[in-house]
Amino acid sequence: MTDTLDPVLDRLLLQPPMVICVGLTAWDQTWEVAALPSGRGKIRATAYRDGGGGMAANASVAVARLGGRAYFWGRAGADHAGRAMQEALSACGVDVGGLRLFEGGHSSVSGVIVDAQGERSIVNFRGADLPDDASWLPLAQVREAGAVLADPRWPAGALAAFRAAREAGVPTVLDGDVADAEVFDALLPWVDAAVFSEPGLAGYVPQAADDEARLRQALARGCRLAAVTRGEQGVVWTTGGTLQHQAAFPVDAVDTTGAGDVFHGALALALAAGASAADAMRFSAAVAAWKCRERGGRAGIPQLSTVRAVLTSSKGNTT
Repeated sequence: MTDTLDPVLDRLLLQPPMVICVGLTAWDQTWEVAALPSGRGKIRATAYRDGGGGMAANASVAVARLGGRAYFWGRAGADHAGRAMQEALSACGVDVGGLRLFEGGHSSVSGVIVDAQGERSIVNFRGADLPDDASWLPLAQVREAGAVLADPRWPAGALAAFRAAREAGVPTVLDGDVADAEVFDALLPWVDAAVFSEPGLAGYVPQAADDEARLRQALARGCRLAAVTRGEQGVVWTTGGTLQHQAAFPVDAVDTTGAGDVFHGALALALAAGASAADAMRFSAAVAAWKCRERGGRAGIPQLSTVRAVLTSSKGNTT
């Protein structure tokens, strides 16, 4: 383990920072199958489960599991799924005072199919009849936070939180999943670390020749650090200089659902504790990899003591 990461882990234990996560909460229904479907017809599931999901919501659970003070801000319908999500987040130790359930609204629900190798396909209904207005968010709390994370599913909420964070000098992290280009154009000037998925980055700057060119274009549009997660190939990032790489930690993966969400939550927590970009990437890669050892988007998220042991025994260096 790098010497510079030891004090960060100690700070997480002694003074757990507050991380606010803004965006999507969903109710996931998951089917396990031998192989992902490739066409029409019926396939038999070997197992079924349901539970809370969503990018920012999963990130908030990762923050709480790792010992941080996690707050989730978002929208859902005042329906069965919305109430279930609220209860599930609260049970995980997440403050849900900023999760508003709207009468007449329809919550986001996802169908997840996971194969025997742990790879998955997701069909998501993003919800409906949920107002865009973000004026009700408790933005004064941002001044108390160590970091603010948001995904692109509620642009008005993300923008309000990022602006408040910039004014307060609080680091910001964007979960750059697939979204319309105008959403990223609006958010990136307010973002410190924009961490894209490969599809999210390719969709945002499709004209670029490769990921390095895409990351540099994202930097040019306003963020201070641009990164892309590549699953088993790790994560690469740049702040404008040489491209840097953090290798993935090798594990026997059984389910990759939520791994990216968990990575983002861990990254926000590490930055809130004062980690450098390289140390935060290494910490997050370890957390995300360990999560994949268990089924479910949240079940495998490790505690901080486990992550410390993984980092101590691993040679997953940054290059």
